[in-house]
Amino acid sequence: MMACLCLATAAQAQAKVVGDTIRYEVNAQEVRQHFEGWGVSLCWWAGQCGKWSDEKIDEIVTWLVSPEGLNYNIFRYNIGGGDDPQNRHCEPHHMGRGKGLRAEMEGFKDSIGDRYHWERDAAQRKIMLKIKEKRPDAVFEAFSNSCPYYMTYSGCVAGHQDGGKDNLRPEYYEAFAHYLVDVCKHYKDEYGIEFKTLAPFNESASNYWHANGSQEGCHFDYESQVRFIRVLEPILRASGLSTVISAADETSVGHAIDGLKYYVSTGADRCIGQWNTHTYGGSILEKGRYGALARATGKHLWMSETGAGGNGIAGNLKLAQRLIDDMRYIQPEAWIDWQYMEEANDQWCTIRGSFAGQTYEKVKNYYVRQQCSRFIKQGYDIITTVNNQSLAALSANRDTLVIVALNEGIAAKTHVINLSQFSQMPVGNNIRAYRTSAEENLSDASHSVSLDGKTLIMDLPAQSITTLVVNLRHKNTT
Repeated sequence: MMACLCLATAAQAQAKVVGDTIRYEVNAQEVRQHFEGWGVSLCWWAGQCGKWSDEKIDEIVTWLVSPEGLNYNIFRYNIGGGDDPQNRHCEPHHMGRGKGLRAEMEGFKDSIGDRYHWERDAAQRKIMLKIKEKRPDAVFEAFSNSCPYYMTYSGCVAGHQDGGKDNLRPEYYEAFAHYLVDVCKHYKDEYGIEFKTLAPFNESASNYWHANGSQEGCHFDYESQVRFIRVLEPILRASGLSTVISAADETSVGHAIDGLKYYVSTGADRCIGQWNTHTYGGSILEKGRYGALARATGKHLWMSETGAGGNGIAGNLKLAQRLIDDMRYIQPEAWIDWQYMEEANDQWCTIRGSFAGQTYEKVKNYYVRQQCSRFIKQGYDIITTVNNQSLAALSANRDTLVIVALNEGIAAKTHVINLSQFSQMPVGNNIRAYRTSAEENLSDASHSVSLDGKTLIMDLPAQSITTLVVNLRHKNTT
């Protein structure tokens, strides 16, 4: 499987850059991955926006899921662990010092012998149900940041006193597995939502989960992850759900590589239905290596969380480049944002507003993300493009070609794109172009594109992203 990485690296070297002109080829015959869609976590914005008026919930969910909006179809529901209501081992509202009170998740049980309080987490649930209503084909994943407080060493769901140590007590492995599966089964039985996958860990190889910290978090050594997976898998299988385990949602691709190798070496990969990684850290070489290792196991592969800070359009486009790198080198079947709405910035989100005031607006990042998510649709195939600042996809029936091209620089660029490999699919006259820049939001950019035989010529202003949607007309063979 490492051949895929070598081919990608060799192909990239063939892109010709002369001054401000970049020449490269798009090859319809080289399918990189079949794409399942774009998505976002529901943690933590949904737990706040779900308290809003029905009219406002309806609008923000429409912006999120509609084909004319972000066109997202994958959503990650956070199963809260829940801190000690009596705060016997942690300070009250300690999460408010960091990620804000929005990070306080409700658990469904307050002690090992307690009944389930299914009325809890109503706001996040309301958003999820509205998504299901508006997007019947939506795919859901359940994920956990921490077990409930009463299963931990520290008595706090933010982590162990020592961030490098496991916080889930081994004697509660089975109880925690049942907790996760019971929540999944409740949503299937009560609401008809069957989670595709269940992710029991979140960035667990990291050492920054501390008691009294800013959000729920739980360290697991790789060995502990495998031990817990072997407890969880038979309980999940016996539940009758079709849900499978996804792992291990590490913060960096380097950690994900180490964890995946450990799973394979111990045979625990047989318990896994899907590999997930975050891309807060990771070089192109690491991304290529992880993708190859994951595909060699025959499992599905998601980029399940990422985000970044920055300033203005430059910060937005930097994350767009990460998206392109993730798609080109990891080759995931899904790419998933961390936050949909934030209050204090316009970088980690696509809409910004006030949770308490129920105000909101689209920010530049919304339109930058649309450049990919609105046009590269669920069911498309990602194909080879010989330029690391571009992404290309073909529709399932091969009648639409989408090319996304990025220019982070402060000077204009011209992309000259060779489509000679489309000999069996002549290019039609219908070419649409859309651009987002500091001054434009998904604006018509058709004037910047011309077609010369099998060559597309596209002008990209400084700090902009452009999407081409090309109609392909099959030859008449009759």
